[in-house]
Parts: sequence; structure tokens; C-alpha cells
Amino acid sequence: MTELGSGRALRLPRARVVPLSAQPSSYTAAVERYLTGAGIAQLLPRLIARRTRGPLFLTDRKAPAGTPTLDVCPETGRARLSYRRAEEIFEENTRLLANPLASPDNIEDLDGWTLHRLRHSALTHDAEDGTSTPILLARSRHASVRSLEQYARPGVDAVARHVAERAPAARRRR
Repeated sequence: MTELGSGRALRLPRARVVPLSAQPSSYTAAVERYLTGAGIAQLLPRLIARRTRGPLFLTDRKAPAGTPTLDVCPETGRARLSYRRAEEIFEENTRLLANPLASPDNIEDLDGWTLHRLRHSALTHDAEDGTSTPILLARSRHASVRSLEQYARPGVDAVARHVAERAPAARRRR
């Protein structure tokens, strides 16, 4: 369970199991399908919009003394949810999404997605949108372009769009 700054609890529901008419075309489409099926797609943006300061996802107890101010909700005094616990919650709640053909009866034996995979996707989307290499390096905290290459992998469509936008004919139209 995670708690919001308003003091209300937020339980992340499991997605409804529905037969897939087709595999999702991308990781983003799969996540959107899950969030919509779980009733989170409209809920989370509203919760984030009401927050003006402090962490969004909180533990169910008060922050211990000495917790950094940025990691404490100023309204409830509760601590920010740890990365480890957030990872556990996310992995558990994406097991059926990551394994769309699996039976819900076997959910305990499945692996879900990881927050690290979300990080990978975010860097890839930023690279596809034209974010510069120095910014990608700083954002990902990688020391070298070689290590960044493992994460920021623009797709074929993004590369084609990039080339088309910079073609001589496209430059003449500007």
C-alpha cells in the first residue's frame, strides 16, 4: 500500500484479465492498457496535479528522526517510499501485464516489469525526441557514452523521422 500526501491510501489494483485481441505494439501501449484496465490512467494524473510539494508515494508510517526534509511529506510527516519497496510494488502489479498469455492462477510464479526498465524506456524516449547526449548522460548519471548506449536506443521510426527532418528538402521548406 502506498499513501498520498492527502492522508488517503492508494491501493494499486491488479489489471482486469481480458483476452488480448492483439499484442500491444509497444511497451508504452502495454503500460497504458494496464493503467486503463486498473483504473489508474485517469487517477494518477489527478493525484499528481493536487500535489504542490513533498514526495508522492509514502510509507504507511511516520518518517524517523533525521530523514532528509525532501523525503518527508510536509502534510502527514510520513516518509517517501523507498526505491526497493516501490520496485516490489511495481513488479508485483505488472506480472500479468508482462505475461499477457499467462493464467492469473500462476501470478506468484511470474516476473513483472522493473523500475529499471522504466528508466530505460524514459532514456530511449528522450533520445528519440532529440535530447542531446550531454543531457542524457547527466540525467542517467552515466559516465560514458558507451554505457548510455545500452539504455538509449532509438527505434527505427525515430531514426527515420530524424533523418527526414534534416533532409535538404525539409531544410528548404523552413
